[in-house]
Amino acid sequence: MYPEYMQESIKKVEATRPDRLELARKLGKMIYPGMNKQEREEVLNENHPDYKAEARTKVRIGPDKGMVMTTEIAEMLERYSRIDIKNFDLSKADIKTDVLVIGAGSAGMSAAIVASEQGSEVLLATKLRLGDSNSMMAQGGIQAADQADDSPIIHYLDVMGGGHFDNKPDLVKALVNDAPLSIKWLEDMGVMFDKKESGQMVVQPGGGTSRNRMHSARDYTGAAICKVIRDEVYNRADKIKYIEYTAIVELLLNDKKEVSGAVMYHLENKQFSIVKAKSVIISTGGFGRLHIRGFETSNHYGATADGIAFAYRAGAHLLYMDSVQYHPTGAVYPEQIVGFLCTEKIRAIGAQPVNKDGELFVYPLEPRDVEASAFIRECNNGKGISTPSGIKGIWLDTPLIDQINGEGTIEKELPAMLRQYQRFGIDIREVPMLVYPTLHYQNGGIDINDRCETNVPGLYVAGEATGGVHGRNRLMGNSQLDIIVFGKRAGQYASERAKTIEDAGNLSLDHVLAYNKEVEALGIERSKVSPIILPDYIPDHVKAKQLIQEYNGTLI
Repeated sequence: MYPEYMQESIKKVEATRPDRLELARKLGKMIYPGMNKQEREEVLNENHPDYKAEARTKVRIGPDKGMVMTTEIAEMLERYSRIDIKNFDLSKADIKTDVLVIGAGSAGMSAAIVASEQGSEVLLATKLRLGDSNSMMAQGGIQAADQADDSPIIHYLDVMGGGHFDNKPDLVKALVNDAPLSIKWLEDMGVMFDKKESGQMVVQPGGGTSRNRMHSARDYTGAAICKVIRDEVYNRADKIKYIEYTAIVELLLNDKKEVSGAVMYHLENKQFSIVKAKSVIISTGGFGRLHIRGFETSNHYGATADGIAFAYRAGAHLLYMDSVQYHPTGAVYPEQIVGFLCTEKIRAIGAQPVNKDGELFVYPLEPRDVEASAFIRECNNGKGISTPSGIKGIWLDTPLIDQINGEGTIEKELPAMLRQYQRFGIDIREVPMLVYPTLHYQNGGIDINDRCETNVPGLYVAGEATGGVHGRNRLMGNSQLDIIVFGKRAGQYASERAKTIEDAGNLSLDHVLAYNKEVEALGIERSKVSPIILPDYIPDHVKAKQLIQEYNGTLI
């Protein structure tokens, strides 16, 4: 239940609701005017966390030395390797495979499936369990232009506009053209998308889209997709080998400077092993658990940008690492679920963002960065509601959903959200949600082409670890599409390359030694290491009593 002091504000929301409901019935979601280009630029420049001077800095080492990046990412890259290369005998490998896939969300598992279909031996390594990923947590939907009033061209324009035209055109072309085929691929495997009685797909709008093209499985879309793909991996045990609780800590290069394997570390038995591979695919996801700018996050526990760290050390170029997506609607109350994602689908089907006085202050479906910036502006202007711990938020007026669409809509379309809040005595059919932007997505990443190739031969990337697909702002539903389109492409092209290679060559960690020297020249403390692997939430006073090496900068 909401505290007593919030009830006065809730009453104001209830008082303005009838007028807002009447307007919504007359005008749809356009009851508040959308911003023009100048207005969007103003709200971003004045309020978005990325636009603050201290949010960005130049990285001082590596292949992109001098590139402006999010400060926390630059600091993460300016660290030592976790391993001492003198302790490794690279003359023999513990495991050999054709294709090594690093990360087992929907992108990695899709890559593994396609690579196995091409006849390659596949090893899928993940530091948590198969499917533990942001892929599984996604709620709202997946975009695809497969309706009569839509086309990949229109989808392309929406993606480019949403990304501020910083997207790589060849990647966007691949994304939108492969989209309808990806929906069919998923449906043929067993994903149960929402459909009308006629059998036609149910599609909804999303922020920044000009057509209804959001396919969903209620508000379990990511789980519905990821579970089906995971089952397919399980069913291919003869072709796809997988290993859980195993983090990749470094890539291996051969004497031709091609990626030819990796160093793995098992989190339970604390042993390293060497994998030799003809092609390597990074699908390690994003960086939400780095808590950029101190924001709470909707990301899963393992989202620590591991792939960015070891790919950069191996010489891979990065793109748009100065851009972070803050989803407009992260829960701020109850405080047990601060940062928990409240899917954009909530606004797509009628909920309205209103301030403490019950005033609608922004078009509900602006692109995410603009919408989030408007929420932050409202709170900065004293129009937010404070939680008992001092976090500010605005109301998302969810009771409107049933009033606009008919009783039972929330229960049918948002069952997970309904149950999540009911656990804390809040019925979102009767009272609004309290929300604030939450760190949600890594817009930038490793630079790839439309074959998922990096500038380092043998290294492929798919999913959130890539940069360029979404420019500097991703639209809702394009991440679930991205992981399927480029997961499949990575599997195909990595497998094709593996077939042309007889042996991956002599393995080397010389690039790690050279990188460590660059870090040392900066005067960085030896305790600073990457990849981070798991977020560190242990207080310093507890660490001081533990006296174990993991917290002193090395796993060995």
